[in-house]
Amino acid sequence: MNDLNFTKILHTGRPIHLIGIGGVSMRALAQMLKDMGANVRGSDRDSSIYTLRLDEMGIPVAIGHRPDNVRQAALVIRTAAIRDDNPEIVAARAAGIPIISRAQAWGFIMEHYQQVVCVSGTHGKTSTTAMIATFTQACSMDPTVMVGGDLPSIGGTLRIGHSGLFVAEACEYQNSFHAFHPTVAVILNIDRDHLDFFKDTDDIIASFHKFALLTPENGVVIVNGDDANCRCAVEGLDRKVITFGFSDGCDVRAEHAEMVNGRYQCDVTCRGKLYCRMSLAVPGRHNLLNALASAAVAMHLGVLSEDFAAGIAAYQGVGRRFEFKKAWHGAKVYDDYAHHPNEIEASLKAAKSLNPNRVICVFQPHTYSRTVSLLDDFAAALSHADKALLCPIYAARETNTYGISSQDLADRIPGAETVADFRDAARRLEELVQPGDLIFTMGAGDVNKIVHLLD
Repeated sequence: MNDLNFTKILHTGRPIHLIGIGGVSMRALAQMLKDMGANVRGSDRDSSIYTLRLDEMGIPVAIGHRPDNVRQAALVIRTAAIRDDNPEIVAARAAGIPIISRAQAWGFIMEHYQQVVCVSGTHGKTSTTAMIATFTQACSMDPTVMVGGDLPSIGGTLRIGHSGLFVAEACEYQNSFHAFHPTVAVILNIDRDHLDFFKDTDDIIASFHKFALLTPENGVVIVNGDDANCRCAVEGLDRKVITFGFSDGCDVRAEHAEMVNGRYQCDVTCRGKLYCRMSLAVPGRHNLLNALASAAVAMHLGVLSEDFAAGIAAYQGVGRRFEFKKAWHGAKVYDDYAHHPNEIEASLKAAKSLNPNRVICVFQPHTYSRTVSLLDDFAAALSHADKALLCPIYAARETNTYGISSQDLADRIPGAETVADFRDAARRLEELVQPGDLIFTMGAGDVNKIVHLLD
């Protein structure tokens, strides 16, 4: 389907139906399409605050997947989690209704923008996209933003701007980001993940290489120069490449870094020339690296150094990324989306830099395949907590054909315990908590529900 067909479909008046409309990127897409003048509706497995909000916006949402939901639709858009045997997909195919992926829909939309910054990587996509959104707003660049977490400065996951700048998170799962149209492709890091889809690390690197090639000849690829897999992904690339990182060979570097109240400050240099002095309001070395990537984007976009410095200092974080939730029995409770060993280690190390009494982590493993393939890595990462409580594995799109459980992980972590469910986790935290502790609920599933059980 070409752009002309997509544009025509938007304005036929017939419904565009989104399957899985309550998801983070899908609900943002629904709002975007409605703003473009389309007749939008959708369906989701369960009702949520997000589906209710869509209804209030005039986007009808059917709860449950049924063939009748796609009746008279001009187009069906599906998430990566929707399988071919979904009754709405089956019905749409039988009726000859075009079906595209969520990523393809975003890709068609991106073609209408002059500058498209797509942020990719195994970790840090949401935080870095949010950082870029924050400083471009502060600089009055009026960006359109699509981000995978709730960003307070835009009131959610979508901001519809009126300039030619689009800032978007770009996910590698199922090669989704191959449907995008970046003029600026950011690659933060490349690690082993999504091994239910990718064959091995080389397959993942090849996917990122193809993503980088999507940039036009006058575009740019901004890549982590400290990451060996990232360097492989851009090897031989006939595009402009800008590297960022901590090592001497990187174009954009952090120099004279120091930590103040658990947050980094540093000079940002580009090929040895000072760009700005940068101060972060969010903790962690990983966020310093994300901010360097953001600085490289700012330089490419021609942002004045003082404007970037003020904009990045205003970044206070994004939902479910080291998000402070409440004070409880003298402890501080945070929620974090980390679900890969490297993310877990980064968040736990950032927590330790704040000098709490202890770090207690309630972790919910995400998918059986990831838990099996990275079991020892998870154990090593979670060992950075003073105490780990492990919830049952969040299945997501999978069934447990691996015979794996959270107990297998707990057995590899000194002092770790398993809990039966969220109420059991809350009860155990009540027994463990001491003043000065830092408590994490951590994982990409629904582990954050535990926060509401802490009275």
